[in-house]
Parts: sequence; structure tokens; C-alpha cells
Amino acid sequence: MGWASFNEDNESRYHNATIIRKREHDAMKPESSNGAQAPSKPLTKLKSFAVPQARPLPVIVLADVSGSMAENGKIDALNVALRDMVASFAKEGRLRAEIQVGLITFGGKTAKEHLPLVAAHSIAIIDRFTADGGTPMGAAFDVARELLEDRERIPSRAYRPVLVLVSDGAPTEDWEDALARLQSSERGKKVTRFAMAIGADADKDMLANFANDREAPVFEAHESRDIMRFFRAVTMSVVARSASATPDEPAALTLSEIPDDDLDIGAL
Repeated sequence: MGWASFNEDNESRYHNATIIRKREHDAMKPESSNGAQAPSKPLTKLKSFAVPQARPLPVIVLADVSGSMAENGKIDALNVALRDMVASFAKEGRLRAEIQVGLITFGGKTAKEHLPLVAAHSIAIIDRFTADGGTPMGAAFDVARELLEDRERIPSRAYRPVLVLVSDGAPTEDWEDALARLQSSERGKKVTRFAMAIGADADKDMLANFANDREAPVFEAHESRDIMRFFRAVTMSVVARSASATPDEPAALTLSEIPDDDLDIGAL
């Protein structure tokens, strides 16, 4: 056999073998409904998944800004303590819980939302409180109750809110009915409520009636440092909840764990 014939024969074998392999390969491909070969599909496919959204954890402060709070640097201490609390909340992760802060002030003749409930990490600055007038605490209870029952601002998926009441005196108007309405409302009876009495003139019996944490009776502040210690303890309690596997469970509020050197008194 000459070289040309040998080449011819090999090319023929190769050509035929290629055709056969192609037919075998094509036979294994799935066909579309119109008989055409369907495009091959990847062997693996990543399943789409949704990242769970953090649930709101509302912290609502009811702050006494009556005229007596201007004495002995109390209003200044409150301003610094709230600023530090919000700054600490803003640094916390938001895997399970997103800490939100709302500030309700009562002074003069009325109560109002000084800061609408909003995520702590989105708060750029907090306007400073100014002290003036009487102590319309009952009005503050009504504002708090209306906020708690607002399903748009505090959705059903939110964790149990925290109410923090701070006062240095006695209410100057009817408060019993307003507190009863708050405590008996659908959500008001489920929230965690803390209270701090500032100075000897604070109505401790009324504040004790507001608080509902058996392990956290009414806290007392005798100087500016005590106000800051109280809010630092509230901060630690809320942060512990937000980072836990069960943020709906109340966390202990312990002032003894806050050392004096951890308080930025120089900022007053």
C-alpha cells in the first residue's frame, strides 16, 4: 500500500469515527418541544436565599424637662447621658435586632416627641433639652401609649419595647388615669418599664408604680454621676438583649457594674 492510499484510508477511518461519536453525543442531549436540541443546563445551580431582616427593638425615653431640672446640672447630665446612650446603640450590630430610640419630653404645659422613634445608627445629632415650667407627666404617658399602639411605627414584628422614665419631681396635673391607660393598653402592659428618681423631691411612689421590672426597683440619682450611671446600665441591658439569641427576653439592669471611671463627667 502506497503512502497516499495509507493516508486516504486513515482519513476515512477518522472521519467516520468522528461522525459516529458526534451522533452518540447528540443522542444524549435532551430535545426541546420542537425537536431541536435543548441547550445544555449547568450541573449545579445556586438556590436564591433572602437575608433575614433585623427586627426593631424600640427604646423610648420619657424625660422630665421641667424647670427644676435646670438646678444642680441635672438637665446637662441628662443631655450627655442620652447622647452617650444613642452613640453606643449606633455602634451595635444589627444581625437580629435594630435598636431604635424615641425621646418624649414633658415640661411647661405639655408633652411632645422630642425625637421621633428612629434607628439609633441613623441619628446624627440630638437637640439638647432645655428645662422650663411644670411637670405634665400624664400627658407624656398618653404620648407614649399612642406611640406604642401605632402599628406602622412599631410593627408587630418588633421586639418588646423598653420605656425609661426619668423625673426629679411630682406631676403637676392628673397622671393616675393616664398611667392606668398606658398600663392597661394592649402593648403597654407588655413593655419593660424602668424608672429613675432624681433628687429628694422626686415622687418615688409614683415612679415605683410606673416601673414593672421586679429586679429593677426605682433607681435614685443624688448627683449628676448617678444619672449617667443609670443610662449606662440601661444601655448595657438593651445591648445585651440585641446581641442575644432571644432579644425579647428582658436583660438585667445593674448599676453596680458601672465603675465611676467609666463615666465621662468631664463632658457635662
